[in-house]
Amino acid sequence: MECADFRVALGFERALRRDRPYGGYPRLPTEGSPQMAFFDAAFQGDLPRLRELARGRDAEGKAWLADVCLVGAGPMQTAARLGKLDAVRCMVEELGFDVNAGSQAGVTALAAAAADGRMHVMRYLLDKGADPNKPAHSGHHPLHHAAKHGRDEAARLLLSRGASIDVTYIGLTPLHFAAGYGMIGVMKVLLEHHADPNKVSEEGSTPLTEALHGTDSGVPESTSLKCVKLLVEAGADVNSANSETPLVIATRYGLTDCVKYLLKVKHEKNTKVQLKSYAEKAIKRKDYHGASKFYTEAIELDPSDTTLYLNRSLCYLQMSEADKAVRDANTCIKLRPEWIKGYYRKGAALMSVEDYKGASDAFMSGLQVDPENAEMEKAFTEAVEGMKKDHLARKGSKPSD
Repeated sequence: MECADFRVALGFERALRRDRPYGGYPRLPTEGSPQMAFFDAAFQGDLPRLRELARGRDAEGKAWLADVCLVGAGPMQTAARLGKLDAVRCMVEELGFDVNAGSQAGVTALAAAAADGRMHVMRYLLDKGADPNKPAHSGHHPLHHAAKHGRDEAARLLLSRGASIDVTYIGLTPLHFAAGYGMIGVMKVLLEHHADPNKVSEEGSTPLTEALHGTDSGVPESTSLKCVKLLVEAGADVNSANSETPLVIATRYGLTDCVKYLLKVKHEKNTKVQLKSYAEKAIKRKDYHGASKFYTEAIELDPSDTTLYLNRSLCYLQMSEADKAVRDANTCIKLRPEWIKGYYRKGAALMSVEDYKGASDAFMSGLQVDPENAEMEKAFTEAVEGMKKDHLARKGSKPSD
């Protein structure tokens, strides 16, 4: 909901609840009452009025004053969503409101600010101790709000301040939300932070199926296709069938381009599986040259699969082609810097050509990723010993004066 839509929704719900309960919430206090006046002052960013209405009230009295909820937001949440930083600051610093207080719906000011991407308000609240992982009564977290409304910078800020990437609302993660609403920018941010593209909700949906279902709610197929491609590139399983497969869903909605893409991916993945199987059989019979060719064909189908480069690197190492082995290991490290196997393979290849310095650097990089890895530590020690022996040998071969 954009800011303008939020204002419209506020007016609509306010009109409905003047005379009767609505949406599970009680009838509003009468117009002109201190509570409604306080809400209006927060809405307008009217600091003198906020102070005037709160003057002389204790904490309980101020809590009563703020106990009004429209569209899930109380006075402080409304001010935050509308970007009224001065009003938020006044309520927190002067009136003593809890920065993590929720509205009647449990929505915090941080979540409200995230929904409209009010970065200056979010930074202020986080600096004041706002909890980026506090959910509303519904189970939505601030990151869900940022994802749903396409606030990629808000999502990035929340993640930088400790928001959990795969928090769930009935099993739906922020990535489910972003995919379902076609929010490509937020999806990229979430995937950069290693959101799980195969997380299954309580209803059996994945981010991939949510991206396809989104077309039933108005998301254009072209946008849905971009979301699908992002997810597949991040490792989403196109054969997942927790309820229905992505292909079945795309076919039911008549998403021609999505169907074509999913069929292409399924074919390539099935072919890749066959090629990997052929390569593994070749390795068992020590045909490393043949195995490397199968891995090369598989890489052409899926250049993002790091295991293919790692396994081809092993083949090159067994074929005494250390330069190629190092090249594939470097590709592994570039694609998955948090995966220590790439560093180990690079070190092993450099050890094979007695480049002990390069090998020790590679093993040390691996230890920085996983300091407790005993195998990497042993390899590093061997590389250092090799470097020492090499140094002594060179020193001993120098002619004496």
